[in-house]
Amino acid sequence: MGKLSSTYRSSATLQRAYPGIDGKYPLMITNTIIVVGTMRRQTQSPKAGFLILLVSPLQLELSNTAVLHQMRRDQVTDTCRANSAVSRKRRVLTPNDLKHLVVDEDHELIYCYVPKVACTNWKRLMMVLTGRGKYSDPMEIPANEAHVSANLKTLNQYSIPEINHRLKSYLKFLFVREPFERLVSAYRNKFTQKYNTSFHKRYGTKIIRRQRKNATQEALRKGDDVKFEEFVAYLIDPHTQREEPFNEHWQTVYSLCHPCHIHYDLVGKYETLEEDSNYVLQLAGVGSYLKFPTYAKSTRTTDEMTTEFFQNISSEHQTQLYEVYKLDFLMFNYSVPSYLKLE
Repeated sequence: MGKLSSTYRSSATLQRAYPGIDGKYPLMITNTIIVVGTMRRQTQSPKAGFLILLVSPLQLELSNTAVLHQMRRDQVTDTCRANSAVSRKRRVLTPNDLKHLVVDEDHELIYCYVPKVACTNWKRLMMVLTGRGKYSDPMEIPANEAHVSANLKTLNQYSIPEINHRLKSYLKFLFVREPFERLVSAYRNKFTQKYNTSFHKRYGTKIIRRQRKNATQEALRKGDDVKFEEFVAYLIDPHTQREEPFNEHWQTVYSLCHPCHIHYDLVGKYETLEEDSNYVLQLAGVGSYLKFPTYAKSTRTTDEMTTEFFQNISSEHQTQLYEVYKLDFLMFNYSVPSYLKLE
């Protein structure tokens, strides 16, 4: 594991010195210890932003973007503080919690991927960035290749000191999406597409067995016709979460990326995907030759679609489901959807 340096402090000491989350000090992880590091990049002050105007409109635009991202960071920090009992049940992370954090050594980047938030295209970009010339056009990489775990290195593959060094010094970012839109996208992809037989077998059969009265033998065997109402009932069933963690496609972002423990420099949003992605690439120093792919998917799950899917969900189940994803709504500044009938 290697010897811990003298800059490491015990988690008990840190809890006294830094109660909750401090925006200036990202919390790191060890196998038994939380450590403190300093921010790698600081945002411009308003006055500095004004002076930049005299030099370059592009730099002013970047400064305004930096302020936006500071506001997003502050939102995460404030939510973590306000909900510390829930969001930080576990004081310490282990390497096993870091499977979603993809590392690019050459450009000193860490990307926490969230399924159903453009993660295929971001994994393609990470393959270009880490490929050392093997790839140049991200869209030439087949989607299934982007999801082969051996093609990208994740943070849990490093030693504890190596993990902490990278968390302290690399640019860390993630992308988020309106939680229920992401959930409907996951349902549509995993339970309404005939080719997703592995999901039907593993989850569909279980959901139908638990949630459908008088299910046919064929439905119990195939699991390929799960209704959205049954999927929601499965998610809010306490037995589900006691049994095993949610699948990554519908797991909460705070559980996948641990933003109350790991201080992300940038929180990108699906709603401003192209701008936020190209801003990350600019900060990484590759924006002049690498852009986020801009093609529009005709099958994309929209807000209108999500509204439709929730029409048949009872207000009781809507309320319980909102509680499951509440921290994601609050943390990433998504308002309660107008179509919800919360109790």
